[in-house]
Amino acid sequence: MTELVNPSANVVTVWSDTTCPWGTLALHTLRTRAHAQGRDLLVDHRAFPLELFNSGPTPKLILDAELVAIAGIAPDYGWRQWRAPDYTYPVTTLPALEAVQAAKAPTIGGLRGSDELDTALRHAFYVDNRCISIHSVILDLAKSCDHVDEDALADALARGTGRPAVYEQWKVAQGPEVQGSPHLFTAAGFAEHNPGITFHWTTRPPIGFPRVDDHNPDWADNLLNTLP
Repeated sequence: MTELVNPSANVVTVWSDTTCPWGTLALHTLRTRAHAQGRDLLVDHRAFPLELFNSGPTPKLILDAELVAIAGIAPDYGWRQWRAPDYTYPVTTLPALEAVQAAKAPTIGGLRGSDELDTALRHAFYVDNRCISIHSVILDLAKSCDHVDEDALADALARGTGRPAVYEQWKVAQGPEVQGSPHLFTAAGFAEHNPGITFHWTTRPPIGFPRVDDHNPDWADNLLNTLP
């Protein structure tokens, strides 16, 4: 059974979907604060597969609206609305989620390599507008990851190595402990869903727009203080 939180004191466990903009914002905020403190951040990514929860792909209209709200909070990330052809828009994130899990194998990349790949996938989607549903794109991104063995990852993906982990984590994510994407945990007791953000939709999505009521990035310092 997949554990809720990585028991290592120096690891941050993050439950999220690769294309969740709130998850990407949380990770960017955490990395920015960790860098400012000179900390080496190690993240254990767990899948919160939105398309399995919702029995369909996350609507582009919703992501577009959320992106506008989020980009104003953290413009330094370089967010871009989708400008590639519509037919190249990712319809599924399962291949990306599976690749991140497969990359955890010590012979492929371990947690370090897995985190590098997750970071590259998010940047490719939200900044470079690449279709991260495609294995060739995933493997091309793996080339940019210092700790990922691209050939070993390609072999693992061909064997479907990461898929069981995604489905096992989906089962855990259906429990009450994981409240959504993202939810961050540390072994020392930090546990927050979508930390530092409160927002509401002006009317039921996808008709309305998300309005950020409050944003306080200091949560990242609180999390980092729980690490050794």
